[in-house]
Amino acid sequence: MGKKIWDHFEEYLLVWSLMFSVALVFFQIVMRYVFNHSLSWTEELARYLFVWQVWLGASFAVKKRAHLKITMLLDSLHGLPKKVLYLTSLLVWLGISFFLTYSGGKLTLLILQQGQVSPAMRMPMAFAYASVPVGCLLMCVRLVEQIIMEIRTQKPEEEAE
Repeated sequence: MGKKIWDHFEEYLLVWSLMFSVALVFFQIVMRYVFNHSLSWTEELARYLFVWQVWLGASFAVKKRAHLKITMLLDSLHGLPKKVLYLTSLLVWLGISFFLTYSGGKLTLLILQQGQVSPAMRMPMAFAYASVPVGCLLMCVRLVEQIIMEIRTQKPEEEAE
């Protein structure tokens, strides 16, 4: 059960948050055009949910290997050089993700300490800013998983060398 949840963690969060966002926006539209009364908190919450969806989606894309890449050089290589270049790119990406996790965490703590709140909901802005370190931390974990899988996987063309 736990492995199934982990394997689909980002998907579950993204699907549920998308359904909730759509419901929020629909509620806002009904309030605005049917009851002629606009609610500011629904737009603000939908906006912050969208920010979380972007960073969770980045982690999900890592898991699915769906990030855009320029693979011209990688495609021209075979065997061990290809694997080394791919692993190097994953390690660089992991370093950048770790840096974003660390820096985003520091910024989130600073915002939390300053007590900054959102305009409409009066929610601590640290919750919105926390999307960066959380999403990047998930990316780091997914990248480590990919690195381990890549190291363990030996393709037939590499076995022949």
